[in-house]
Amino acid sequence: MISIRLTTLLLAIAFLHCSQEIKVINGHAHNDYENKIPLTDAIENGFISVEVDVYLVEDDLYVAHDFPNQLNPDLTLEELYLIPLQDHIRKNNGFVYDNYSDPFYLMIDFKSEAKSTYEKLKEILSKFKSILSITRNGVEQTGPVKVFISGNRPVREILNDEPKLVGIDGRPDELKDHVPASIMPIVSDNYSNVLTWSGQGAVLPDEMNFLTRLVQNTRAQNKKLRLWAAPDNEIAWKFLLDNGVDLINTDRLADFKAFSLQYDSTSH
Repeated sequence: MISIRLTTLLLAIAFLHCSQEIKVINGHAHNDYENKIPLTDAIENGFISVEVDVYLVEDDLYVAHDFPNQLNPDLTLEELYLIPLQDHIRKNNGFVYDNYSDPFYLMIDFKSEAKSTYEKLKEILSKFKSILSITRNGVEQTGPVKVFISGNRPVREILNDEPKLVGIDGRPDELKDHVPASIMPIVSDNYSNVLTWSGQGAVLPDEMNFLTRLVQNTRAQNKKLRLWAAPDNEIAWKFLLDNGVDLINTDRLADFKAFSLQYDSTSH
């Protein structure tokens, strides 16, 4: 029986040779590992950010939405994401996408205890430093992949660490701390904390003003804004992009790609 790891790599070969045809879009692949082919689907569709949930179990990081009852060695963070990313970047002249030098964001959502999960992640990432953006003494050495941590975030540990192999998924109330974008590249919030608009009718003026200020404050620090649990449809996607949200959180990868291509052609 062909392993999931081998299947993923075989299918990945198909897009390695046509990467120059991929148009990069401002998509964040929510729960990317639930797609048919994790990571590969996101890259085929030009997404610049993927999200993966992990649990620390028996001294390894397993990819799962819920605590895994059975441990499949093919479903670790290293096997599903880090090794395929490293292979892809090596074969693509040091980049995730041709003609795209900005980071490819790998958001790792800690589902297990923060500190112990972070310690294990650092051990694993030490084998992949050649593809990572790393911050040393406040200076970022840019690489093709920017890892940042969400969920049970070990904020203090990351801020105190040197060098920093990962960044932090920020929250709006943390903008006041002015953490550099090299350490906090993304600011995320639940859509419902910002807007009650469901896609019908007009947006409440107070909520529109709040969103505008949030976008302005985030961009003033050279960070990207992401709202999770937003309506996952074209009406919401257009509204969010029109109003400065940088990363669209979606489970509909192919649909968002098709929408983005049309959006770009009519907006510019």
